[in-house]
Amino acid sequence: MNTYDWLSEYDFEDPTGTDIIELSFKKGARKEFFRNHPNHPAQTKDFVVVDTGNGYDVGEVSLTGELVRLQLKKKRTKEQAVTLPVIRIANDRDLERLNEYRKMEKSAMIRARAISATLGLDMKVSDVEFRGDGRKATFYYTAEGRVDFRELVRLYAKEFQVKVEMRQIGARQEAGRIGGIGSCGRELCCSTWLMDFKSVNTHAARYQNLSINQAKLSGQCGRLKCCLNYELDTYMEAIEEFPQDVDVIRFQGGSASLIKMDIFKRLLYYSVEVERGRNTMVALPLERVKLIKDMNLRGQLPDVLMDPKDIVAEEEKYDFADVTGVIELPDHKKKRNKNKKKPGSNRDNPQGSGQQQTQQPQQRADKPRRDDNQQRPRRDDNQPRQHREGQPQKPHREGQQPKPDQPNQPQRQDPRMAKPTDGSAPQVPGKKKKNNRNRNRNRGPRPDGERPPQNPPAA
Repeated sequence: MNTYDWLSEYDFEDPTGTDIIELSFKKGARKEFFRNHPNHPAQTKDFVVVDTGNGYDVGEVSLTGELVRLQLKKKRTKEQAVTLPVIRIANDRDLERLNEYRKMEKSAMIRARAISATLGLDMKVSDVEFRGDGRKATFYYTAEGRVDFRELVRLYAKEFQVKVEMRQIGARQEAGRIGGIGSCGRELCCSTWLMDFKSVNTHAARYQNLSINQAKLSGQCGRLKCCLNYELDTYMEAIEEFPQDVDVIRFQGGSASLIKMDIFKRLLYYSVEVERGRNTMVALPLERVKLIKDMNLRGQLPDVLMDPKDIVAEEEKYDFADVTGVIELPDHKKKRNKNKKKPGSNRDNPQGSGQQQTQQPQQRADKPRRDDNQQRPRRDDNQPRQHREGQPQKPHREGQQPKPDQPNQPQRQDPRMAKPTDGSAPQVPGKKKKNNRNRNRNRGPRPDGERPPQNPPAA
């Protein structure tokens, strides 16, 4: 509902009232004006049966009295143009039949989409509305261009056995008829109270300093959100205090270019060149910008834009407390210990008692701790190894004699690397000669007439 009939709550009659009432069909999807019954006038929220010219329909009274004249003026409708009367107040049988036709609308819409798809028409059937007597159905569709639905109307009339009316609507009207939940968490405005749709463009987002993100600024209908116009007037009134020709201001150190404006903090952010190719951003209050602009118009240049101390004080004046992290919820997620052993497992406890035995490694008390600055002496390969004092030497194997300590013993040469006397190439260690037994297995008999031995079959 886009209006509220507050006069209906009082018990007195409106002396300047009119007999014209506003009716709502299908929960506000469609509204029309009718003449109220003179002998049994209907009140707000009453269901009545009205004459539509070629049948009857059932609707709910949404407005009566003086508020109807305001709606007529808003929709630019004259009182003399309203001629359709109200027949009577609806009874239980009328409401029962109306609910039966409302239940048929969803299945009719699915069938209507299938028929339009078979004809290859570039259109989408959004909603179907049956009249209260069940003799007429209105098909609401959306399409980019003009659609020739003459053959489609014939198929609809043959399928549903009713009088067919095709009505094209826009994307916003489609979202209003279907309904849904917006990004704010509430039901869509177009499906609850918003009846007239105004044009929305990107200028509304720019005046409110919103980022031009099509995904965030678009509603479920794919168009810009209607709520961008709600606070636009407040922003327009606040922007009137800001001067228009302050994009560039000059001072003795150079010039500053306007980047953005903070309307509520009354700050203007400028980009100032500090060094060659390096810029910084400075926040100036609105009064300081107006003063510098007046000086520039008189041909004067200020020494500096503003003292840095004043800039910090001005920004802290409008700063808010940061409460991030003040309240922290405990983390209930427990990390699973992969090395945790189940009770009763005898993996490390062979006795199977279910208790884990932990042994702490004993530190050697007799091992002196070496200082970090003390360097370990390097051992000479030519010198024999010296065993530590108090430790026995490693015993030798049986039948093996200990090697005598020979400090300058010459390195022994591998006999395989020795140069042969017949002039052939020395044999490289680690390289074996290829075994050609398998290669020569099936080459036929040997010169002496014997076959090569075959390998026994695998077991």
